Amino acid sequence: MIDETEELLEEIGFDAETSVLTHRQAQVLALRERGVSQADIADALGTSRANVSSIESSARENLAKARETVAFAEALRAPVRVRVPAGTDLYDVPQLVYDACDEQGVKVDHTAPDLMKVVSDAAGSAVSGREVSTPLIVGVTSEGMVRVRHQDRRE
Repeated sequence: MIDETEELLEEIGFDAETSVLTHRQAQVLALRERGVSQADIADALGTSRANVSSIESSARENLAKARETVAFAEALRAPVRVRVPAGTDLYDVPQLVYDACDEQGVKVDHTAPDLMKVVSDAAGSAVSGREVSTPLIVGVTSEGMVRVRHQDRRE
């Protein structure tokens, strides 16, 4: 099991020197993503299930921080940023985005329904039904990628 995981990490190019994950965190995540229980991982690694749980928790936290960092960096470089205030009808968001993109000469490859779904999915609990309940910032990169952030996010 560990040898197969090592082969996988090597195959996908994992490098602990450049990753936000330690080698052990990568091992544990690789095994967990393949459905291996924490107890079985602990046995294979010669450690406790509690230690594996802690390693997995730290790894997932590191990944969440890395995703947030990437989202932040993309938001910084996005030529289009649309502020969507709380109380906005989700059905009005595509036109706000299209208008801002037109001003900047950026093409968005989403139909209005697709764009509403992208925004709703990415916003999570910040959209309730058809209403934006928490202010959002919808960014569009020069490549047309749509990124959604909670405006009040301070992480």
